[in-house]
Amino acid sequence: MIEKVFLVTTKDEEQTSTFNDLVLLIKTHYKLVVELKYYSDIIETSEQKSFVLLYLSDERIKIFFKNHLKSDINIAILPTAKNPKTISSYGVSSDIHEALEDALDISKYMKVDILLCNGEPTFTNIVIGDVHGLNNASLEKKFFLTKIKEFFVHLTKLSFRDFTFTTAKDYELHTASTGIMILEHNVKHARNNIIHEEFSFQDGKLNAFILSPTSVISYVYYLFLVFFYSRFSLSSLPKSIGVIKTSKLTITSSKPMDFKIDESFVSSKAIELEIIKEALSISLGRSIKDLPKKPTTEDDKDTIKTSELPKGEIVGSLLSETVPLFKRAEEDDFKDLFSSLRESSKFSSIFIVLMVLSTLLATTGLFQNSAPVIIGAMILAPLMGPIISLAMGVVRAENLFITNSLKTLAYGIVTALFFSCIYTYSMPLSELTPEMRGRLNPNVLDLMVAIISGIAGAYANSKSEVAKSLAGVAIAVALIPPLSVTGIGIGWGNIDIIYGSFLLFITNLVGITLSASLTFLVLGYAPLKRAKKGLVYTSIILALVTIPLIFSFAKLIKQNSILSRLNNKTYIINSKKVDITVLEVDLSSKIPLLYIKTRSDALLSKEDLVSLKKNISKHIDDEVALNVSMRTVVE
Repeated sequence: MIEKVFLVTTKDEEQTSTFNDLVLLIKTHYKLVVELKYYSDIIETSEQKSFVLLYLSDERIKIFFKNHLKSDINIAILPTAKNPKTISSYGVSSDIHEALEDALDISKYMKVDILLCNGEPTFTNIVIGDVHGLNNASLEKKFFLTKIKEFFVHLTKLSFRDFTFTTAKDYELHTASTGIMILEHNVKHARNNIIHEEFSFQDGKLNAFILSPTSVISYVYYLFLVFFYSRFSLSSLPKSIGVIKTSKLTITSSKPMDFKIDESFVSSKAIELEIIKEALSISLGRSIKDLPKKPTTEDDKDTIKTSELPKGEIVGSLLSETVPLFKRAEEDDFKDLFSSLRESSKFSSIFIVLMVLSTLLATTGLFQNSAPVIIGAMILAPLMGPIISLAMGVVRAENLFITNSLKTLAYGIVTALFFSCIYTYSMPLSELTPEMRGRLNPNVLDLMVAIISGIAGAYANSKSEVAKSLAGVAIAVALIPPLSVTGIGIGWGNIDIIYGSFLLFITNLVGITLSASLTFLVLGYAPLKRAKKGLVYTSIILALVTIPLIFSFAKLIKQNSILSRLNNKTYIINSKKVDITVLEVDLSSKIPLLYIKTRSDALLSKEDLVSLKKNISKHIDDEVALNVSMRTVVE
């Protein structure tokens, strides 16, 4: 049974009518004895079990808290115009009558942790640097156009500084960051930032969120999420944010740090953060519907999620250079990938053996018109390795990579042409199969296949977990079959076959190189400034290769147009019903040659075929030549 309360205030407040009304309310309505104390007074040991009502500003409450850490007094906060941070942090009602009811309800009290920043208690959060909207819950309530305006304002403010973090378990992290936000608890009633997560009053941990977008792309993505999604949890944080959850954290920097504690500005060379576990017994207000449950087991482990934050050389780059458009790869990723690609670029006996075998297999499959055999040759072919190595050499301007890769590719191309030519010369077959014909007219679609395959090849090489997909990339891009068709053309002495098939190979080679180079650039394996020269040269070559592909693609469009307009078309020719099916459209000469099959109820004469030709020409609005296979149905 509560009989007496201590009412803690200041001498200035004691003189106000509002305070006198409060004292009168406690005495008359609640029938309690009120003893006045001031914020600087120390509650004696004999009075430790008493109920203490704080009618103070935020700053005075901090002083009182600091003087009574680890005491057994029961503290309740009463609302005033000067303590918005405190009442928000502990869910206290802004109505004095409701706040008093909660203050005198023993079930509302619980032992809570207190976060100290350089020895000072913290109620909401600590912000170091610029966290670019992470601590702004009011974003959710702003108009869309206001959000867009603030979004672009933030885009111009990206700057980094160095920080070193040391946790209670002596984990140390040196990184570059734009800003850091630290908080102790964050519950439903008092979310004052974008982190929509409930952090316990009693877990003995502080929560540090480190913002470090390592590229313009990742920064734009982060801003988009903050301004237009506005809801994060620990399981859904952008990669630009690292998390440290520990009981004690020291933050240092090469220069003094300006930061904010509960929106108040402070400056210091080092920031010491510490959780005082179960420091005070405080009444939690009614806006906290369910009192947080004390953890059943103690968890001494720190939570460290900083693998995506910049480390090593990247830290220096972010501090001294312009933020790159794309994220730069980590040092360990560089070492592993470079070692692998360096080996792939080198010429070896194994490379030649695989080239010979894959060429013979592909040439056999082409003569046999067997897709499965050709696919086997694609998987066996070792050409993808030196091409991806060439792409890395182009993007990083590494002359050794470029030289070795080009040398290996040259040996591979000569080997493939030689063996497919000799194989064809000794083969008693001279018929152009559909598999061969399919590689004689490359167009823009083949270039798209090469570009997509180059992206996939570079990505698969840079990510060990998807390296198994390289076989699929080799099948998609089909490097060895067009080379084998070129060898067949040399063996037959056919210039058209040589030109068409080798153009397809060059298309694949240049398309893969350029797209793989761009992929490595996006993945952060080279700065744009360094890659610019190689990408320009490769793009010029690709543009030259694309010219004949565009003409070929225009032919493909025309072929499709003719096929779609004529297939399964029926004509009445001299009272005879004639159904036609277009088998092939040959656009190699000025006048399109149509290979068609006719089905009629009477034998077609020469005059009928001439009339059919005129009808077809009129239908497609172009002169045509016909190669007709006739079928007559007699009923």
